[in-house]
Amino acid sequence: MGDVVKDLTAGTVGGAAQLIVGHPFDTIKVKLQSQPVPPPGQPPKYSGAIDAVKQTLATEGPRGLYKGMGAPLATVAAFNAVLFTVRGQMEALLRSEPGVPLTVNQQVVCGAGAGLAVSFLACPTELIKCRLQAQSEFASVAATTSGPTGAGTATATMAAPAPVKYSGPMDVARHVLKSEGGARGLFKGLVPTMAREVPGNAIMFGVYETIKKYLAGGSDTSSLGRGSLMLAGGLAGGSFWMIVYPTDVVKSVIQVDDYKNPKYNGSINAFRKILASEGVKGLYKGFGPAMVRSVPANSACFLAYEVTRSSFG
Repeated sequence: MGDVVKDLTAGTVGGAAQLIVGHPFDTIKVKLQSQPVPPPGQPPKYSGAIDAVKQTLATEGPRGLYKGMGAPLATVAAFNAVLFTVRGQMEALLRSEPGVPLTVNQQVVCGAGAGLAVSFLACPTELIKCRLQAQSEFASVAATTSGPTGAGTATATMAAPAPVKYSGPMDVARHVLKSEGGARGLFKGLVPTMAREVPGNAIMFGVYETIKKYLAGGSDTSSLGRGSLMLAGGLAGGSFWMIVYPTDVVKSVIQVDDYKNPKYNGSINAFRKILASEGVKGLYKGFGPAMVRSVPANSACFLAYEVTRSSFG
């Protein structure tokens, strides 16, 4: 029970540190992922990450970079408590006897199990976050095309779904519960969320332990300094996104898709349509901000986790 309390507390502190450091990068990532494909011959709304930052600051101010933070902040305790506690309990199950370090393969298994568990918390939280982060992208996108059809002329308007102007996280939740299928609507995108969290956390925790052991020169990593822990955490976080980024793009576009007139009918369909219309690079929209975010955010998370846990003695 003592280990559970340690993991609950340390995971909460680590998650808060990660969110505060990394959320502005995440906002830019989601904006780039969710911006609609421009009409032929027209440039996209954002030419890249730096342009997205500039436009966000110009139109929404610094607060725009923290849009959607309420939902993950409100649930960061539960999310990281589950992640680190499930991982800790799986470590206890796999450990041959108390105090014996686990192998890297065993850490990978523990990370995968923890990733599966947190998927059920991550999905509704990120749906709310992505709706808030991306709603401004759909507000101004409308393209009108016209051309001859037979003897007459037909005009068609190609417009993004009319956005719901959400006032905050609770407003998003109320809208989804009322108009998008009840509680089931909050779990839109669960499959790609699992496809991200399970392998992503498996790799992340495996890389984290591998780097710690390398820096410590053996299996006893208890004497590592804060700089080493930050380095291991930052590289581990980067490995997460290197492996699963395309699934995160699929998750984001599904979660912000219009409920009444959906563009995608599932994860595979979304993957194929992105690939067909934008090529491979479409599956890596926002990759730069995600990678830039992952190093400092996960450095802060793992350092806060380790320091908090060690403070219990």
